[in-house]
Order: sequence, then C-alpha cells, then structure tokens
Amino acid sequence: MAEAVDITELYAAHRLSLVRLAILLVDDLASAEDVVQDAFAALTRRPGAIKDPSKALAYLRVSVVNASRSALRRRRTARAYSPPHDTAPPTPEDTAVLAEEHRQVIVALHTLAPRQREVLVLRYWSNLSEAEIAAALQISQGTVKSTASRALVALEKAMTTHMSSGTDGKEQR
Repeated sequence: MAEAVDITELYAAHRLSLVRLAILLVDDLASAEDVVQDAFAALTRRPGAIKDPSKALAYLRVSVVNASRSALRRRRTARAYSPPHDTAPPTPEDTAVLAEEHRQVIVALHTLAPRQREVLVLRYWSNLSEAEIAAALQISQGTVKSTASRALVALEKAMTTHMSSGTDGKEQR
C-alpha cells in the first residue's frame, strides 16, 4: 500500500512559497491566497490523487499554476478585455510581499506573455529546474529553454523601455 500524503505537513512547509509563486502570477495577495487554498482543498478532497508522496509538491505547483491561469482568465473576462482606468495603490500587504527594490522587475514581468512570465517565475523565483518547469506547465524542456530565452530578452527590453520612459508600465496591461 502506498504511503499517504500528510497534507498538514505539506501545508505548513510549502504554503508560503506557493503563495509567493501565485502572487507573481496573479498580481494580488488575496487572489494568490485563494489559488493556494483551492489547490490544498482539491488535494484534501482527493487524497488518493497522489500515489507517490515525493510528487505532492510538484502536484501542488501544477495546481497553483493552472488555478492562476484560470484566475487571470476570469479577471480578463470581468474587465471585458479593457484595462482598468484607475489603479489602486498597493496595499501594505502587497508592499511587504513585493519589496521596492523589485518593483521595476515586477512591472516589466507583467508586460510579458503569460507563458513567458510563468517560466521566468518558476525558474528564478521558485528555483525550479527546466525539467520541473516542464512538468509544472506540461510542456517540453526545449519549450522551457526557448521560452525562457525569449522571455529574458523581452524582460530586458521592457525594463529598458520603462527606465527610459519613466513610466510604471501599468498602462501596458
């Protein structure tokens, strides 16, 4: 019989890192926490979904990435594909999670295509290998490599444009 996954231990050990991953994908703390909570709730409803406990974290990462994509799709639909006119200032919680020294990178990161952003976040924020990223996004390792390469070029261009224009980049969303 396979060893059972201890969801309580998984939650205690990995909740914060999964929230950090989600916040970079969905851009707000409340949605990020909801995404992670939903991933753990789904795992609780289906305890037999993971046969190998060593793969539980990878399963949760895939769930968080997929739920983040869904949250962004719902958000786009709600906004009817038009950007908001007024953007609210970041909350104190957002400021605590996203330190000021990373603000320009975060702004530039959100100008990238969703797949490019996902690859860079998983690689440089979550420190996943190309194989782990490929598994999380359900793409080939070659696609991870080429997407990361193109994303870094696009990120550099966005940051150069941002720095030379003096804008915060939010109007590009």
